[in-house]
Amino acid sequence: MKWDEMEWKPTWGRMFRGRYQHTIDPKGRLSVPAKYRDVLARYDGKTLVVVPNEQALEVHPLEEWEQIESKINERSMFDMEIRRLGRLYISRAKEVEIDGVGRVLLPPDSRAQSGLARDVTLIGLGRRYFEVWDRVRFDEYERTNGDGLASGFERLAQLGV
Repeated sequence: MKWDEMEWKPTWGRMFRGRYQHTIDPKGRLSVPAKYRDVLARYDGKTLVVVPNEQALEVHPLEEWEQIESKINERSMFDMEIRRLGRLYISRAKEVEIDGVGRVLLPPDSRAQSGLARDVTLIGLGRRYFEVWDRVRFDEYERTNGDGLASGFERLAQLGV
């Protein structure tokens, strides 16, 4: 089974949507938008898992991250693709806490691996996690991929959406 073939249980009402412009303060703290905090309030606790991907920092509620790890751990530890995924992706994951005013302290190495400095864009993908992008990097991503929206709509139509 490949990563994109994994099945997820629906968790209605727990989706992150929209874009928000924020800044990371000099101490490395990021304020989570109120709409995202509303979604996070539907989970137990205030623990999040942050993990850099190839372009941004993913932010998962702990409960959702544990489902990902559980699905991966169902696979054979001798599956080389799963081992590579663990080494290059899962091993970067770190737990962080939301403080009383809705901020998370992003670990310095996670910020560096994601290319985050000060100005960021938070992206809700309509999934159970959101991404934090360097604002300039996301603007460039959108500029170079924006014309792909029409083909994306076509693909959604093929899927019956």
